[in-house]
Amino acid sequence: MCRKSATDCLTKFPALDGVAGLPLVERLRVLPDPRRRRGVRHPFVAVLLVAASAVVAGAHSYAAIGQWSANAPQHALARLGARVVGALGVRVAPSAATIRRVVGLVCPGGLADLTGANPAGSDTVAVDGKAARGSRHGELPAAHLLAAMTGDGRTVTQLRVPDKTNEITCFAALLAPFDLSGVTVTADALHAQRAHARFLVEEKKAHYLLVVKANQPELHRRLRSLPWKDVIARRYDREVGHGRRETRVTRALTINETPCRVRRRFQWSFRRMGTCIFWRLGFKQSSLRHIARAAQHTVPDN
Repeated sequence: MCRKSATDCLTKFPALDGVAGLPLVERLRVLPDPRRRRGVRHPFVAVLLVAASAVVAGAHSYAAIGQWSANAPQHALARLGARVVGALGVRVAPSAATIRRVVGLVCPGGLADLTGANPAGSDTVAVDGKAARGSRHGELPAAHLLAAMTGDGRTVTQLRVPDKTNEITCFAALLAPFDLSGVTVTADALHAQRAHARFLVEEKKAHYLLVVKANQPELHRRLRSLPWKDVIARRYDREVGHGRRETRVTRALTINETPCRVRRRFQWSFRRMGTCIFWRLGFKQSSLRHIARAAQHTVPDN
């Protein structure tokens, strides 16, 4: 299976330009068919649409996807573009083995980008990495995915982090294909790197909001030494959920006539946690309301 990032996989054919407003079927046509021409029976896009429809219907395995495909009605197969056989125009669904083989060969980076949301114009984009549940086999570690999501919960793209490296090396490749002008990118303490900040500001013309912890000791020390107790600009956000009451207090300081640092403190039931956040925002994004909403996507691990 292809393990390249979306940036590499989409260089040999039309990339993301012009596909934002296209329907899903037209987007999938941009992907190259990885199969050999000889012996091809089922349309490439139809196989992907059948697999996606089965997953949406609740299938959690290739066997379940094959069962859904075999039992799909003719009108559903017609809308998905399944193969036509005979003079009567009977639609034939792909088998479970065919679906497994095609999905295993398709470019994962390109598929993630073409089916994801366009982040242009969004207020925030959150970058975070997680281990894929159920992807561990024997002694092989679980697949670690780095994903980007908009502030309203839409997935932009994701790519697999190579086993012998970490998320830092994949950060730029994840966001490179997209227009992030004016978008605030949030990430956890692992991505509080100078190279990431320069990439976002100089190349993508974006803003950033990054958690600062002990992995940047000097910056963390300077942030903690600021006079936070004397801050007047504050915002309180209170929520109730998961059996607890949560109060977020956002405080902002102005350094050299430019707001450049913010600190959050979470007050949980029977628990308190303080976190420093380093950010670079424009005038429009420097309001406490915008900072508080963006900071919700950068909650650090306990």
